Amino acid sequence: MIADHIKMVEDKIVAACKDSGRNVEDVTLIAVSKTKPVPALQEAYDYGCRDFGENKVQELVDKFDKLPKDIRWHMIGHLQRNKVKYIVDKAYLIHSVDSFRLAQEISKEAAKKEITVSILIEVNVANEESKFGVRCEDVQQIIEDISELPNLRIRGLMTIAPYVENAEENRQYFEKLRQIYVDIKSKNIDNVYMEVLSMGMTGDYEVAVSEGATYVRVGTGIFGERVYAG
Repeated sequence: MIADHIKMVEDKIVAACKDSGRNVEDVTLIAVSKTKPVPALQEAYDYGCRDFGENKVQELVDKFDKLPKDIRWHMIGHLQRNKVKYIVDKAYLIHSVDSFRLAQEISKEAAKKEITVSILIEVNVANEESKFGVRCEDVQQIIEDISELPNLRIRGLMTIAPYVENAEENRQYFEKLRQIYVDIKSKNIDNVYMEVLSMGMTGDYEVAVSEGATYVRVGTGIFGERVYAG
């Protein structure tokens, strides 16, 4: 069943790429596996998924030890500074860097382990009170500041768009983030690579793809509704 769901999502990504004149190779599907059991992830892995997204540090660490080592783990949830040390050497990409202080902590822990950590800057494009992320007008400054920290590589931007019934309502936010991305890329800031645009989830990933997303994060569309431990 999970394999069927992934195939359906992939087909929709292909169609969205075709409609917008993009290469499907430029879009990577992240299976958002938060709260999902290891056998469900294994099923997705067996189908061919290699990119998995987790919201909680503990869950990422637990699954890291139980699943194949060629999985690329994406930390997509809010990251507290005191948890950084547990995942700097496990996360392929940290999507949710939303402050200079968090970046400092990642840099410090990465230096201890003598590694370079890839990060995205999380942008709160819609200015939602309930969401983390840097405001649009502050993105360039925080990128310039973080770019000077050692053992970090800024690879792009990420946003979590509002929950909407009609995916088209989020096009404005994806378009805005892409414009910020293009503007920053054109400035050629040292140690800033601007190659990743992580946007779009189960309800709106097709619109995100048409607006330039390079990573889409799909959970419910692959694994079904979330299960919470009660």
